[in-house]
Amino acid sequence: MVRITAKQYREILAQRRRGAQPPAAAAAVPKKPAASPGPPSIPTPPAVEPLLAGLPHPGRHWTLLMPYAEEMLTSNKRYRHWSVEHSIRKRLRADATGLSRPMQIPQLQRAAIFYVLHPRKLNRSRDPGNWAPTAKAYVDGLVTPNPDLPRLRHLLPDDDHEHLLGPNPLMGAPVETGFARMSLVIVELHGTLTSANGETVTGTGTSTYRN
Repeated sequence: MVRITAKQYREILAQRRRGAQPPAAAAAVPKKPAASPGPPSIPTPPAVEPLLAGLPHPGRHWTLLMPYAEEMLTSNKRYRHWSVEHSIRKRLRADATGLSRPMQIPQLQRAAIFYVLHPRKLNRSRDPGNWAPTAKAYVDGLVTPNPDLPRLRHLLPDDDHEHLLGPNPLMGAPVETGFARMSLVIVELHGTLTSANGETVTGTGTSTYRN
């Protein structure tokens, strides 16, 4: 219990009448700015052959290293306003649309898509499934290149279960510097997606990776 004198008590009352605020107990310690992750880097491409071996009737395939983004959508992050998330999703969609055009990926009837997370080199566990919102935005940009014309489709006639298998999460090689990145592996499928036949047909792969 802290005791004060009558004089100290009168001084406190006088300060309150004048509207004076009591001195802060301690000044807040400013947070240290986050360390820069460094420049963007290109991760090691994901291995495609093991993915083809587990698919029903795979054909051609394409590996897309998605454009560098300092912020991607995750299921764990909450934004201060819906417009912030909307802006990030819109940019991710545009990135996928812009990247697919020079690759000249034709319209496919059915496809499997894997999204491969290339995390930063941090000493903690990662769950690539948390990045599903980013993968969904990328797929939207590939299938519906113009959100104002939803009937205009490119990669697939639709992104429903009859035409698309996935997108399925995978963990890839980490980036050396910069923020995390993502790769998409798109595999053409022949036949229905419910087929149990795992016969592998290796097609010609094309990659956006550069040495």
